[in-house]
Amino acid sequence: MYSVNIDKSGLNVEKSGSDLIVNENLLTWDFQKVSEKKYHIIHKNQSHNLELVEINPQGKTLKLKLNNKLAEVKIQDKFDVLLEKLGMNTALGNQAKDIKAPMPGLIFDIKVKDGDEVKKGDPVLILEAMKMENIIKSPGDGIVKSIKIKKGDSVEKNQVLIQF
Repeated sequence: MYSVNIDKSGLNVEKSGSDLIVNENLLTWDFQKVSEKKYHIIHKNQSHNLELVEINPQGKTLKLKLNNKLAEVKIQDKFDVLLEKLGMNTALGNQAKDIKAPMPGLIFDIKVKDGDEVKKGDPVLILEAMKMENIIKSPGDGIVKSIKIKKGDSVEKNQVLIQF
C-alpha cells in the first residue's frame, strides 16, 4: 500500500497485479506514454495530458502537470505511513534544532538575527577557537527564535548559542 498526497489531499493507493485501487475503488484508465516525460490518459471517457515536471527521490515527491495544472505529489510507502503513525515523521528530522557550541571559543561573528529563516547548511555564526575561525552552519530548516550570545562573547562547549 502507498499513501499519495496530491496538494495535501490524501489518497490511499494499492497495487493489485496490474490494477490500481485508489481509496478502495478500482481505477480504470488507459495510460499511454507519449514521450520521455509526457503521458496520455483516458479515464471515464475523458482525455487527459500528464507531464512529469520534476522528481525528488530524497523527498519522495513529484511535480506533475495534469492538463496544464501544476500539482505536487508526495508518495509514502507502508514504512513511511507506519513511521508517521508512530510520530516519527522524517520531515521533522529536517527542522533545525538548537545550535550548541561544539567547543569552547569566542563568538567572532553572527550571520543571522531573530526571525530570520534559515535553510539546512546556511552559515549562522563564526566561532573562533584555537586561533581558527569555524563556520557554524544550520543543522536544518527553521526560523531563528532567539540568539543567546552576542559578538565577542566567550562560550563553553555545549552552550546553547541559537534557538529555533
